[in-house]
Amino acid sequence: MTMIATTNPATGEVEKTFDELADEELDRRIGRAAETFAAYRTTDLGRRAAWMNAAARILDDEAEQIGAMLTTEMGKTLKAAIAEARKCAKACRYYAAHAAQFLADRPADPEAVGARDAYVRYQPLGPVLAVMPWNFPLWQVVRFAAPGLMAGNVGLLKHSSNVPQTALLLEDLFRRAGFPEGAFQTLLIGSAKVERVLRDPRVKAATLTGSEPAGRSVAAIAGDEIKPTVLELGGSDPFVVMPSADIAAAAQAAAASRCLNNGQSCISAKRFIVDRGCAEEFERLFVRNMRALKVGDPMDDDTDVGPLVSEQGRADVEELVADAVGKGATVLCGGERPDGPGWYYPPTVIGGVTRDMRMFHEEVFGPVASLFRVDGAGEAVELANATGFGLGSNAWTRDAGERELFVRELDAGQVFVNGMTTSYPELPFGGVKRSGYGRELSAQGMHAFCNAKTVWAA
Repeated sequence: MTMIATTNPATGEVEKTFDELADEELDRRIGRAAETFAAYRTTDLGRRAAWMNAAARILDDEAEQIGAMLTTEMGKTLKAAIAEARKCAKACRYYAAHAAQFLADRPADPEAVGARDAYVRYQPLGPVLAVMPWNFPLWQVVRFAAPGLMAGNVGLLKHSSNVPQTALLLEDLFRRAGFPEGAFQTLLIGSAKVERVLRDPRVKAATLTGSEPAGRSVAAIAGDEIKPTVLELGGSDPFVVMPSADIAAAAQAAAASRCLNNGQSCISAKRFIVDRGCAEEFERLFVRNMRALKVGDPMDDDTDVGPLVSEQGRADVEELVADAVGKGATVLCGGERPDGPGWYYPPTVIGGVTRDMRMFHEEVFGPVASLFRVDGAGEAVELANATGFGLGSNAWTRDAGERELFVRELDAGQVFVNGMTTSYPELPFGGVKRSGYGRELSAQGMHAFCNAKTVWAA
């Protein structure tokens, strides 16, 4: 049996445990999803929008209580957790407002195809399995659920086993908002039962945000079953800084990005690639900004960085830092765990990282930055792309030619110029290479789980 429990990362104490669903109950919930979909798929779009707006109101009205629960389960700062709840409310409203536009029939050229009428109609697929991670336990789910429910699909959530209260809250959220029973259900199961759900013929598609091994597993099963998937996996995002940039602004954004969510974000900048012409200034400011961040109780208003999610998560970060230092890298700040309870790790900058170090190739899921120096934009692009990942990227420059080079050549799903990478309901989100495939958010996120049905009429 999988351990499904809330363990407070700030104390290391187990606060609440839950039983895993028995196979019979799991099958019953999948059946309920299929039965609900049969009727829900034809529900008036205006009614769906009213329910989705109701969900947004609940998220806004209860943001502080929801935030406290998120902080207790996975350790993000309370202010960040409250902001996450409000961001989810924004996404719900966005899809409530734009679903009619995104799902409208898309006309083609009837004359070109010899028809009286020709168009594309977007229709829902059915029950979609969502396998979601703990690091943004509300946002990762809502950015699938809001477009999915508005499109007429129904959701089955297999959340990370360390955020069960958030998982149950999400089911309750959509029920309270008015969505039919069975439109969105949480499955308290371990990873061993994901294959059972995904192979069930009543489940039509899957989306996963998580680790590369989890993505490979879900993709292989879905491929065998010929079911569509969207995968958002890890990232080791580059943060390129050129001499023409506002160096102070870049250094400030660099520290904020690297320590976002206590350093546990796939789209946080992790590799800082700086032209030698501004390297000394950037390093000085970046290290200063990282040192200034306060590590402490995530419930305190003045805390910037809370604990890592688990003891193993901290151990993984420490192993990568020790490997780099053992092979000649230099710790410019941080690098040592503090005394006391909880799984804390300080903001850390590592210089002199080389290709023989694990940190060069692996994602560091904690507040640890790798700092590199390069000669020119061309070398910066080469180093930025020297990774198996391709989720997000940052480029800081005021030079128009450099900007175009970075936009064109950085091998990533997103390029943010002179700003910190983030996700917006209005923009597609996803990666390339080992960071996954498919897109969430925007119209593309809604269409990912729709049948784009061609209609031709004589």
